[in-house]
Amino acid sequence: MARLKLFLPLIIFAALALLFWRGLSLNPQDMPSALVNKPVPEFALLDVESNRELKKSDLPKKPLLLNVWATWCVSCRVEHPYLNDLAAGGVPIVGINLKDDNEAAQKWLEKFHNPYLFSVSDVEGRLAMDLGVFGAPETFLVDAGGTIRCKHVGVVDDKVWQTKLQPLYERLQNQEWDSFSGDLSDSLLARCH
Repeated sequence: MARLKLFLPLIIFAALALLFWRGLSLNPQDMPSALVNKPVPEFALLDVESNRELKKSDLPKKPLLLNVWATWCVSCRVEHPYLNDLAAGGVPIVGINLKDDNEAAQKWLEKFHNPYLFSVSDVEGRLAMDLGVFGAPETFLVDAGGTIRCKHVGVVDDKVWQTKLQPLYERLQNQEWDSFSGDLSDSLLARCH
């Protein structure tokens, strides 16, 4: 028993080293969401620009991107020009402005252009919490029925759009949403997890 006590610190160290090594091999952008294939949570928040109340029912009844952003987020500044390009190409994007000053958010959208159909101000972060958001930017692909089909953590750029989001977005566009459930190919879903 005394000999076991001598090796106990070594055993604990080896176990911790194994856990840390495993953690280093994980991709931080592969964070699964418990809400994939579940509806967007209900919300009633003020629009960043008009201050009118918007609800989940105001989401367009077509596939869209739901993008979490903030003026304090450096990565959001990197991502923003690409979102403008997507919006100019016809991709509908709804914004969730996370824990931000509304005036600063308005100035940001004026200065860097507004890719959003509308952007709600989530000052307390409740909608973000309901979505399982860890930070900004995060982007959700939502189908025409309001169901989350994919989550991406980090900057959406050309590579992410073309390899992860666009194939599923196009598939969602080409099918009726109510007949779509359960019909996602494993290869498309694998890109979203």
